Amino acid sequence: MPPATELITNTETCTAADTDAESPRETESRMLIRAGWANTDPLLRDYYDREWGMPVRDETGLFERLALESFQAGLSWITILRRREGFRAAFAGFEVDRVAEFDAARVDALMLDTGIIRNRRKIEATVQNARAVQRLRESGTEFSELIWSFQPDVSPVPRDDSEVPTTSEEALALSKELKRRGFTFVGPTMIYALMTAIGMVDVHLLGSHRRGCSGLWNTDGTRVGS
Repeated sequence: MPPATELITNTETCTAADTDAESPRETESRMLIRAGWANTDPLLRDYYDREWGMPVRDETGLFERLALESFQAGLSWITILRRREGFRAAFAGFEVDRVAEFDAARVDALMLDTGIIRNRRKIEATVQNARAVQRLRESGTEFSELIWSFQPDVSPVPRDDSEVPTTSEEALALSKELKRRGFTFVGPTMIYALMTAIGMVDVHLLGSHRRGCSGLWNTDGTRVGS
């Protein structure tokens, strides 16, 4: 896990902080409670404040998050974020049906694309996973439906980074189901990272201005409306 978060103050608001310029709001932004990894770069801070942990349910959005998490394996998240637009261009905006049509020649071309991580196994896995999403559809199951069916009833309530889990029973079960359905590069640790990124669990630290912002979780880790 990243180093412990620096706890300074907490505004108890879900409003995204302005990270574009040093200003009173920027100063406040730097004082908010975030996960340690989000404090190491302005791009990470912006991602944390505006996107991480917010619900994603559309097919394209979920497929993009799945692909980016698989490319992140063994690398830092900032490496992926800095290439995000390159990935979108290389993988046809992560439109499943277009990526599923990529052939060996297209994969070879992507191995020359400096705008992405040039890892053949991960590139081929992305194409394979697009085809797996198509097969899901053909079987009558939506990709989002499958993913979100593994949402737990209770979310963690970490006080600091050391208490943030790296996997869960639900992540292990979803990983196994995705593999059964023909997906690859979907180990339980990567799947748990996906679950945290799309709001299936809320691992924002207690006291963070972002905890509960998804609208799905209460700050105590119970589901909203439960």
